[in-house]
Amino acid sequence: MKNFLIDMDGVLVHGSRIIPGADEFIQKLIDQERKFLLLTNNPMYTPRDLAHRLQATGIHIQEDQIFTSALATASFLHRQRPDGKAFVLGESGLTEAIHDIGYVITDMNPDYVVLGETLAYNFQMIKKAIRLIHDEGARFIATNPDPSGPSEGGIVPACGAMAALIESASGVSPYFVGKPNALMMRTALNYLDVHSEDTIMIGDRMDTDIVAGVTSGMETILVLSGVTKEEMIDKYPYLPTHIKHAVADINPEEFDN
Repeated sequence: MKNFLIDMDGVLVHGSRIIPGADEFIQKLIDQERKFLLLTNNPMYTPRDLAHRLQATGIHIQEDQIFTSALATASFLHRQRPDGKAFVLGESGLTEAIHDIGYVITDMNPDYVVLGETLAYNFQMIKKAIRLIHDEGARFIATNPDPSGPSEGGIVPACGAMAALIESASGVSPYFVGKPNALMMRTALNYLDVHSEDTIMIGDRMDTDIVAGVTSGMETILVLSGVTKEEMIDKYPYLPTHIKHAVADINPEEFDN
């Protein structure tokens, strides 16, 4: 029986609006008692907040079924430098995850500058981050490389776009923890206690979801309900194992051996 790692934005929802059939697909996984995890590069919200948002759309998800790039980033920091200090640009999903590992969030001699996503970037905070990296040698970590993401009104700039600005000004490249970094994929597989050979990655982005699945040894399903359109697929040197218009078209049983 196959397990599933599932991207959220562009696969199950667009902003606060459910993608038709997403609720029925998740219910199938629950009814068939399959192991699955929502794996999102969005670091803004805590798993509890995301679960509440999904439940409000009719998708029955619990917080322990959601793993974010903020959690992966916090896990990485804890393993690299326990009980450290970080200057953080992001929302509660990121700051809470970093506090939970025992980190101090400060602009006084931080070990790391950690960039996430926010609905309102503050120029003074960006300037401070650049100076901490350039002048004081803070290590530059970013939650995810996505330059943009889908919303109800169209695409919006994401962490990768802001990381490019800070990199250009500071001269220092960030280390991205989220997809397509295999670190996030391995962390998610360990969290589920499953093997890559028995797990399928479902996503809407060729440059994060699909390549992450490919490099982690998983089958992949690209859904066309998000940012990637069918005519864009051939420009990549790798291909998804399967292509579906939306998760509503996925029958989990068809992928079982």
